[in-house]
Amino acid sequence: MKARMKNPAMLIPGVIQPIQALLGAVKKSGVPARTLELVHLRTSQVNGCGFCVDIGARELKKGGETDERLFAVAAWREAPYFTDAERAALALAEAATRLSDRADPVPDDVWEEAAKHYDEPALAALILHIALINCFNRVNVTTRQIAGSMKVEAIADTR
Repeated sequence: MKARMKNPAMLIPGVIQPIQALLGAVKKSGVPARTLELVHLRTSQVNGCGFCVDIGARELKKGGETDERLFAVAAWREAPYFTDAERAALALAEAATRLSDRADPVPDDVWEEAAKHYDEPALAALILHIALINCFNRVNVTTRQIAGSMKVEAIADTR
């Protein structure tokens, strides 16, 4: 497998800096970093972005995540390893990613559960994070970025 082109964010001058600034602001929002990374991994799984799944799993592992939780992210509803707050964030991530799957893409029960665990600034951060990850997934899938082609140490420079 070969990438169709370099990542577009790396090709256009001035694009990566605002992306990094937005990610930095989201990370300072008070939502636990581990939760944001779980959302990143699950969103990327839903979208079939091997590049981002690889990065997400590596970042979580680097941050001390257990194998049990990593292996169970795709089946988080049936796994006992996640907190109620993490489950609410994962449900919101799936709903906001699968917008065309139902008439009411983000139903009230999903929203209300997330709102029980996160205040408005944290919900805003989760929504922006989910949107950004969906953007990354679409860019990487379209250009066929290769899983494993970016070292974990380099991720902080591009995310």
